[in-house]
Amino acid sequence: FEDGADGWDAPNGLWEVNDGEYQEVSGAEPAMHSVIGEEDWDNYVIEAKVRIDVGNWAGIAFRVQSDFEYYIYYMNVPDNKSELWQHNDGAFDTRQNLADIPGVNILIENEVFHELRVVVEGDTFQLWVDGELQSEDVNGTYSTGKIGVWAWSTQASFDDVTVTGDGIKDTLAVESEGKLATAWGRMKAVR
Repeated sequence: FEDGADGWDAPNGLWEVNDGEYQEVSGAEPAMHSVIGEEDWDNYVIEAKVRIDVGNWAGIAFRVQSDFEYYIYYMNVPDNKSELWQHNDGAFDTRQNLADIPGVNILIENEVFHELRVVVEGDTFQLWVDGELQSEDVNGTYSTGKIGVWAWSTQASFDDVTVTGDGIKDTLAVESEGKLATAWGRMKAVR
């Protein structure tokens, strides 16, 4: 975000770029999010550095269909776990829990950047925190959609947001590299 956040759309929350980080600075409402990308994106890898500055819950959104319809994978500081939710049409807080995931080899802390990664392949989602696979889950409600960043009544900072995959064109203010297999190979090499 060194060059700003052109192209990002924030339907909820107060979003600013400060010192090269994209931040939700109000911490005032549920499901504050900002999105970018194309509605027809299907299989991809989204990665982001996420720091919970004040509050308890922040993460990344994927397969975003509308302001209300998307998946969210986020960190839960008080319980040292991550969670997968599906947001549904109706209101910002209309949602259902898909998975509560106890932290596997991680310590989620405030004021520390954590690396979140979601590998989306068909109806299967691999969910990662700090290079550790936390869970693999299945849900087929939303088959395509944009990506984004998200916070629930939390001030949070985001950096190094990337999305890679077949059909992802370099149309974003984030890095696009192309092939899902290449990104997956790179991720495995990092571990």
